[in-house]
Amino acid sequence: MKNALRISCSRGNLKVVRDFVTDSLLNYHLSPLQLNQIVLAVDEIVANIIIHANGEDESQHLDLAIDVNDKAFGIEIFDNAANLYKPSSYHEPDLPEFIRQGKKGGVGMALVNRIMDRVEFTTQGTQNVCRLYKSLAQPEQ
Repeated sequence: MKNALRISCSRGNLKVVRDFVTDSLLNYHLSPLQLNQIVLAVDEIVANIIIHANGEDESQHLDLAIDVNDKAFGIEIFDNAANLYKPSSYHEPDLPEFIRQGKKGGVGMALVNRIMDRVEFTTQGTQNVCRLYKSLAQPEQ
């Protein structure tokens, strides 16, 4: 199954994205934890692209394409922002130090990397693409 969605770069559309991902995964018998983790990871990436790459410019848009089968979930997020959100210089944060300092941000990508099996950022011409992958295979008992 493949689904697609286009949204403007507004934080107000994050609920639309969460609902889109949830609806796309409902028939795949995921545990509530698995479903919520995937929705959280996609929400974090989309929020970062809206805020950091597109400056919440509602005249800009993101395209999302989800491909799901019994064994795997993949989502591609496309945008044309001049400010590429590509956390290639990303380093895992020192969480105890963040807590000690009372920092409130900067851990989203750490969370996404822990939830998803693979996260890729690429640029094709003027188009930026983020791809997120997660195996949906249930562990054998």
